[in-house]
Amino acid sequence: MQALTVDNLTKSFGQTVALDDLSFEVKTGEVFGFLGPNGAGKSTTINVVLDFVRPTAGSVTVLGMDAQRHSRDIRKRTGVLPEGVETYDRLTARQHLEFAIDSKNADDSPEALLERVGLEDDIDRKAGGYSKGMAQRLMLAMALVGDPELLILDEPSTGLDPNGAREMREIVREENERGATVFFSSHVMGQVEAVCDRVGILRDGEMVAVDSVEGLRDSVESGTTLRVTVDRIDDDALQAVRSLRDVTDVTVEERNPPTIVATVEGSKTAVLSALEDRGIEIEDFETTEASLEDVFQSYTTGSTTGVHAR
Repeated sequence: MQALTVDNLTKSFGQTVALDDLSFEVKTGEVFGFLGPNGAGKSTTINVVLDFVRPTAGSVTVLGMDAQRHSRDIRKRTGVLPEGVETYDRLTARQHLEFAIDSKNADDSPEALLERVGLEDDIDRKAGGYSKGMAQRLMLAMALVGDPELLILDEPSTGLDPNGAREMREIVREENERGATVFFSSHVMGQVEAVCDRVGILRDGEMVAVDSVEGLRDSVESGTTLRVTVDRIDDDALQAVRSLRDVTDVTVEERNPPTIVATVEGSKTAVLSALEDRGIEIEDFETTEASLEDVFQSYTTGSTTGVHAR
């Protein structure tokens, strides 16, 4: 059974089409990253999944249930960290957690949940005095109530410092190891790349790619960046590198010592050999694969089209 199935989903607001025949699946037990630029339709998709807005056409199935007909049952089995949600200033962290626990008929310990997110020392402090990062931690703790089968995290690292973001990633991994499916919407590429099994990229309300991070890298013809630090540079050596079949771009960083930067689609050793054959001494070299940010830019600027499913 899929944890989440979105089938031919369309949502229009007047003349504006927010989602256009959107279809994708989230497998049970995976961490699925949901990426897209502002205005792509990520929040609208989540709102339909949670039955906060109704679709114009199409359907959504969550944990085997229709998202519109069984929204109450779905919410009992789902933990949600929505983007931009605000805490209740007059309530303490303990009171926030007690409310969430009661609403799910769960038996979680507020102390244990707040310890997981690093707020155990602020359990009886009113949330009105919390920083943005602390409020985000509190909302994450509320999402964890009841050991949910599905976690929907919308921009979960908002307001968190690097330590907080790292702790959030650890919690995602722990929840996934427990058996939870995680739907992780974010614009922070490093966060997605660090925790997600597969990634879907949304553009203008349409899914333009679904694959593993590695699969998405392979689908983008950006090649590998090879940086070669050399003792000197001459025109003959540069021309030799540029003429190689697998090299698509060559630039030079004028520094001491200089560095040749080449984009290579195939063998990197051919570049090194071409330089050495012309008497260039190689002092150091490193390779860098296309980052998820490179992939994201390629798909969302329209230079790559088509859905790659894996």
